[in-house]
Amino acid sequence: MGTLATASSVENFEHCFTMERNGKIWLSLHVRSRAKSAATPPIYTEGDVVSGRVELHFDKPEKIKGINIAMQGGTTAVGQEEIIFLDATQEIWSPDPKQGKSGERLQGKYALPFKFVLPKEVTMTLSKNNKAEFKLPPNFSERASPSYIDYKLIVTVRRGLFLANMTLSHYFAYVPLTTPPLPSTLRQMSYRSGTGLIGPDRDRYGWKVVGPAKLAGTLFNVRKTGLECELAIATPLAFPVRSPIPLFLTLRSNDEQALDILSSPSAIRVFLVRSLANGSDAVDDDVVRRSNNFFVESAGQAVFWSASRDKNSRTLQGELEVRHGVKPSFVFPRFAIRYSLDLLPFAAPGFQLDTTANGDSVLLSETVTICTTHAPGIVPRSYTPPGYEHPQGGGDYNKSMGLLENGNQRFYHHIR
Repeated sequence: MGTLATASSVENFEHCFTMERNGKIWLSLHVRSRAKSAATPPIYTEGDVVSGRVELHFDKPEKIKGINIAMQGGTTAVGQEEIIFLDATQEIWSPDPKQGKSGERLQGKYALPFKFVLPKEVTMTLSKNNKAEFKLPPNFSERASPSYIDYKLIVTVRRGLFLANMTLSHYFAYVPLTTPPLPSTLRQMSYRSGTGLIGPDRDRYGWKVVGPAKLAGTLFNVRKTGLECELAIATPLAFPVRSPIPLFLTLRSNDEQALDILSSPSAIRVFLVRSLANGSDAVDDDVVRRSNNFFVESAGQAVFWSASRDKNSRTLQGELEVRHGVKPSFVFPRFAIRYSLDLLPFAAPGFQLDTTANGDSVLLSETVTICTTHAPGIVPRSYTPPGYEHPQGGGDYNKSMGLLENGNQRFYHHIR
């Protein structure tokens, strides 16, 4: 891989991975990264320099034919062979040509430096005559996941005739840099001044209003009623990890009793939903998904509180916290993670939704992007009032959507 002009040096913490022989360390890999301690694997981001050294200690002369180190990235689907998308190799020691092809005898201690530069993009073949550039995806490994993305450093010591080669490898974490565009001017002013957010009625450039969804149902098994609801999501529709997603929900109806029941904060169910697609059509945003290669689960639930009310409407303000550990959005051949904000039917005692008119799954949905860094100069604020807690877990979502749980993986009974 070519060296990038924007490559950045990484000088936080040095990891050491070792291999023993006869009770002694004879091969070790030393690498510096953005990690804070040995509790995590080495961590890098796009354009970083991956550098370090390989140390060897030979107690007695040993014939060696060569030593190299490789930096690899690959995707693996369950039951299939790994597809390598990043593969850079450096020969860090080779014998004197005068020693011939059988190798050279080494004895004592050796320290062999290496340096790679992580590219921002790789070229991938999508079909026979179709190639495209893709950003390197983040590493991904979850229990019961159908696909994995791994990055690793591999040291190979090629030994003399009839002797097996020795390898030492270790995984590292990769975090792509993705940044949302700047929010509206009025929202920037609210963040900087610490004042309340201006809603979609006065900041039309700062929100996307989804809906309305028209709801029909029955109150207390006695009388029919009807409402409509809109979900306003802060724009741009891209949000960093460890930040809130601002929301407003508005209900309208001539039935004040129905409004009071459905505007209870505990009745509103807005989820951040992660979809994982694998297989040959993972990069296609519009393809009809099959149940064997499309998996969804909740990545968080919003909390709401009352904002305003009048005779025929109720407006609630809300937030959904994008928790630490949520993987960013990415699309890569044979593996993609996308997100949406989904409003599910209200969970209000005394109200029964008419599923023949409304369906029984998602009332409103909007695609959003999860990023890894904040927009420059922007520090999002949380406006959740004291006493309101962000719901944890996705069990309510899974039950509502008819999902089966298998470890951490949720599978659809049907296609959305």
